[in-house]
Amino acid sequence: MCIIMGELRLHTGMAAAAISAVERLILRLPGRMPIVSVVSGTMFAALSGSSMANTAMLGSTLLPQMLRQGYAPQLAIGPIVAVGGIAILIPPSALAVLLGSLAKLSISELLIAGIMPALIMAVLFVAYIVARSLIVGDAKEPDAVATGESFLQRAWPFLRDVVPLFAIFLAVVGSLLGGFATPTESAAVGVAATLIAALLYRRLSLHNLGHSMMQAAKISGMLLFIIVGSTTFSQILAFSGAASGLLRLLTAMELTQLQVILIVVAVLLILGCFIDQVSMMMITLPFFIPMAEAVGVDMIWLGLVYLLCLEIALITPPFGLLLFVMKGVAPPEITLGRITTAVVPFLLIQLGVLALIIGWPQVALFLPDMLFAR
Repeated sequence: MCIIMGELRLHTGMAAAAISAVERLILRLPGRMPIVSVVSGTMFAALSGSSMANTAMLGSTLLPQMLRQGYAPQLAIGPIVAVGGIAILIPPSALAVLLGSLAKLSISELLIAGIMPALIMAVLFVAYIVARSLIVGDAKEPDAVATGESFLQRAWPFLRDVVPLFAIFLAVVGSLLGGFATPTESAAVGVAATLIAALLYRRLSLHNLGHSMMQAAKISGMLLFIIVGSTTFSQILAFSGAASGLLRLLTAMELTQLQVILIVVAVLLILGCFIDQVSMMMITLPFFIPMAEAVGVDMIWLGLVYLLCLEIALITPPFGLLLFVMKGVAPPEITLGRITTAVVPFLLIQLGVLALIIGWPQVALFLPDMLFAR
């Protein structure tokens, strides 16, 4: 249901219209267009749940425009690639649902816990863009030219194309928080609301409906096979005694909760340089889940740390998936090396947010604690 919801919003064009509305609303800010990419990417993350779709759409639409306006490639590329990963944290994140399924965590609590780190990250991205634009001055200023439109004229597309999408998001999250629906049922509410919105916007056709359903079926089938493989791998480890042997060894070492979390982070960050996110989960969860449970780690905290590490892995060279997605949609003169250089400041911001969540887990856990009375 989460995947269908994202595919419908993407293929009906509602997401593209929302990005255009955000662009018209934001004026006279240093680094305006990169800020538009962060705001639009954060919003689109709540519409698609897919990091690769997020990056591909923003890269193909906003990057050429920013380069034509004279923005430095580093300032144009970096925010688009970095904000793509936020889709891992914000509901309806497909990877969060998959992680919750594989690790037997509360998907509702995991999805809610990701909201605050995602918003903190987006705010820090914007702060960096503004600071760099003021200090370095590599944001050219067609930005500052007045459009000749009044505020109401610029705000109307936002009210028309963006606010209704927030209503869909609130319907999904609200049904979860209110205890009216399970994660699957709340996603079904989102699908129904998206279909209604597409009908009202006159964007729904048999073609894009069929295409959305076909893409959702392909992705869902892939994820279900991944779950089968992961479960088989876990059972082999259990029956062979490998998992229990490692658990006894680690228990004998009398590790603290923080030490366990740091081990998890170190392993995931190293693996993230070389393999994809789903493989990382399949390989490590059968070892890390029992190890964390043995020392009493809060499992939602562990799941959130997992998601942050998976997000960082998306832009970590040499094999960060979003680096290659951006290379695929960027103009030919944009090299992979330039893309990698552009994301470094944003990678450091993501590592800072990860350190914040490790050091002060309540920054993220206060929402699920409050809403689910944990």
